[in-house]
Amino acid sequence: QVQLVESGGGLVQAGGSLRLSCAASGRTVNSHAMGWFRQAPGKEREFVAAVDWSGTMTYYADSVKGRCTISRDNAKNTVYLQMNSLKPEDTAVYYCAAQSGGVGVNPGGYDFWGQGTQVTVSS
Repeated sequence: QVQLVESGGGLVQAGGSLRLSCAASGRTVNSHAMGWFRQAPGKEREFVAAVDWSGTMTYYADSVKGRCTISRDNAKNTVYLQMNSLKPEDTAVYYCAAQSGGVGVNPGGYDFWGQGTQVTVSS
């Protein structure tokens, strides 16, 4: 079993930056693809970014491309999401997830999920 714990969320003004972290425990996720998703009130959970097990291949939603960077440190069993130039529409609960298969953008393909961290961007 894998436990994922997100941190780094908070309140930030538009144009600001945040760095989210996702620490895995219980079992290594070094062979798992990792993803970040977000869910705003009244909306479905949506893909934000994903990285393959090696950290070589990354994928981004069009809405965050150029503003966010996903990375991982397999020695620390941790995945990061650096978010810059934040906008009010980025406000959501951000979730980290692990997938034993190949990297994907569909939340249904992910096996393990964290509890989420709130990101609020004020205008």
